Amino acid sequence: MTDPTGLVAAGAVLAAATGFGVFRSRRDGRLRDTGREAALRLSPADLGTSLGERATLVQFSTSLCATCPGTRRLLAGVAAESPGVRLVEIDAEARLDLVRRVEVMRTPTVLVLDRAGRVVRRASGAPSRADVTSALALATAH
Repeated sequence: MTDPTGLVAAGAVLAAATGFGVFRSRRDGRLRDTGREAALRLSPADLGTSLGERATLVQFSTSLCATCPGTRRLLAGVAAESPGVRLVEIDAEARLDLVRRVEVMRTPTVLVLDRAGRVVRRASGAPSRADVTSALALATAH
């Protein structure tokens, strides 16, 4: 009779990996309410440029990020279609001070700021166009 311990362990690892994958796929790229970050505000000095008149989209990127160029194009398109919205891309490798303060854990990370620089929505991973436009609607309502 064969000892089933290895088979049980492999099954447990497979189940845990599948659970993690499902969890991550449901959260990846979703623009979420910032909750505790509601008090977090980024200034023009933090961003290295002025804020948008109505809202600002901030993307943290790295040179090795595979999805960052596509996210940049998506955000640039939304910003171009939305008067008063500015896109700011931040090199996460060059701005570790800001990465730590904002708690960026992966790239791309996208923040949606209202006109005062308050973070109103955040996504880790590439967001959808629909999520970005709805987050902008929320940010410009403030």
